[in-house]
Amino acid sequence: MSDATGKDFVAVVASDQRKAPVRVAFVTRRTSAQVKSQDEEVIQAFPEVLFRAAIAVQLLAIVLVLISLFFNAPLEGLADPSHTPNPAKAPWYFLGLQELLHYFPPVVAGVLVPTLVVLALIVIPYFNINVEAEGLFLKDRKRRLQIFWVSSGVLCLFLLLFDVIVALVPTVMTVALMAVAAYTPANTSSNFRRSLAGKPLSFWVMSWFLFELVVLTAVGTFFRGPGWSWVLPWRS
Repeated sequence: MSDATGKDFVAVVASDQRKAPVRVAFVTRRTSAQVKSQDEEVIQAFPEVLFRAAIAVQLLAIVLVLISLFFNAPLEGLADPSHTPNPAKAPWYFLGLQELLHYFPPVVAGVLVPTLVVLALIVIPYFNINVEAEGLFLKDRKRRLQIFWVSSGVLCLFLLLFDVIVALVPTVMTVALMAVAAYTPANTSSNFRRSLAGKPLSFWVMSWFLFELVVLTAVGTFFRGPGWSWVLPWRS
């Protein structure tokens, strides 16, 4: 193969552009597709990132020490086996799970739900991940809308049958935002709707999970009284 000037171009397997200045190259898996250089005096590094992280750690340590000096920890008295507090609440990071135990059987809320979450985290990496983070409804829109409405309806009906209103409200709000994203026209002038339309499935799943976690934890912390009954936090 040659051009108008008579220079010959060959096809080789290589990765160093300086040693093999060719127009066609085949890069195998055992070599990197980049220009290799051995005479660089400096290397690419990010020392400012480590410096900022060190400052953040020191500031956080100072804040925690000051809080511990000026504020007492909200500890109760020694545990008394003969007197169980009512309600007996778990630590705040388990209150969301304890709130689910109020609605579902212990096997469902304490075993099945955590097991499904762990299995999902194990299985998800083996699927075709949306690396480019494209909008959920930008491709194959009709089919994805059908799956979305069926899945959302089943989930909302399941929560409604078990009377899990505290979990149903965040779910309905997330579904409403996803519906706005699904039916956003391509030529919309709203930056908010355009931003929602460009969010991938991972964003919606994680947003729904965090929304549920915050709501369930807040309800278990502030709105549960004796016998795990519903109470208003400003009433004793």
